[in-house]
This record gives sequence, structure tokens and C-alpha cells, in this order.
Amino acid sequence: MKKTVLILIVCTHLFASSIVLPENFTANFTQMITNPKKKVINYSGKVYFSDKTLLKWEYLKPTKKEVCTNGLELLVVDHDLEQVSNYLINKGFNLTEILKKAEIHDKNIYVAVYQGKKYTIQVDAKGQLQSVAYFDDLENKVQIVFKKVKYGKGKLPLKSMQCNYPKEYDMIRG
Repeated sequence: MKKTVLILIVCTHLFASSIVLPENFTANFTQMITNPKKKVINYSGKVYFSDKTLLKWEYLKPTKKEVCTNGLELLVVDHDLEQVSNYLINKGFNLTEILKKAEIHDKNIYVAVYQGKKYTIQVDAKGQLQSVAYFDDLENKVQIVFKKVKYGKGKLPLKSMQCNYPKEYDMIRG
């Protein structure tokens, strides 16, 4: 009996101390970037997540931009510059992997260390993603806050996860 209780306690702790992502989610987001000199830039838009690796950020303010990734490649479409940048990813913001490494720090607050960076993740009372904060490679503090989060089952349509741009845009491969 003692072993059964101990196993239940350990299992409960293991499941309670990890963040589970749904098969897909959509949300509005605000992203605040603060540089070391305390200058702040605010962005906002919509984010789409599907199938563990597909992530699309649709920036609406202050400029229109789309950022799409499949975990291997990153495509950045800057509509103001009429430019598309394509990068292979060797390290970066991998939400699935970051959340896999998250450990409970305090009520609704988790901490993860991924590729040498420390991420602070906050969830709401239902365990849904509320915010992610970290320092980027340039020592900028990045805070992303999610609002109107909608979790779902199944994959989002592939077309909705792709960045759209006119073929006339300049293509830069990085």
C-alpha cells in the first residue's frame, strides 16, 4: 500500500510539473522587447501553433510582418520592405522543446533552460499558456503575453501555417 501511495504521489508530481501543449492553439499576442539601455519596442499580432513544430507569428503592429517555422527553417516576410528572409535553424525559439524542459517554480510559473537560455513561463488556472519571458542573444529582455488563447485538437490547415507573400518580394537566404 505504501508503494502504491508513493507511486501516485510521484506520478502526480511529474504530471503537475510539466506543461502540456495542445495539438494546436491560436492566440493574440503582445511582445515587449527591452534592450540593455531600457528602450522598449512593443509588437502585437496573432500566433498559430500546430503539429508540435509549426509556428506562425503574424505581426500586425507597429509593422506588418509574418514569421513562420517548421522547426528546421525560418521564413520572415517583411511587407514594409517587400522582402523575404529564409534561414536554416540551428538554434532558436522552439516552443515545444522549451515547454518539455519546464519545471514548476511557483504556482502557475515554470522555468526552463533550453540551449543555454532561461525561460520563464506562466500559465493560467487551466494550465493554458499565458506568457513567456527570456533574454535573447543580444541581452534584450523579451516578454510575450498571450491573450484570447484557443486550444484545439487536430492539426490546423497547413495553408494557414504558411507565410504568404507576393513573388515579386526580394528573397534573402541566410
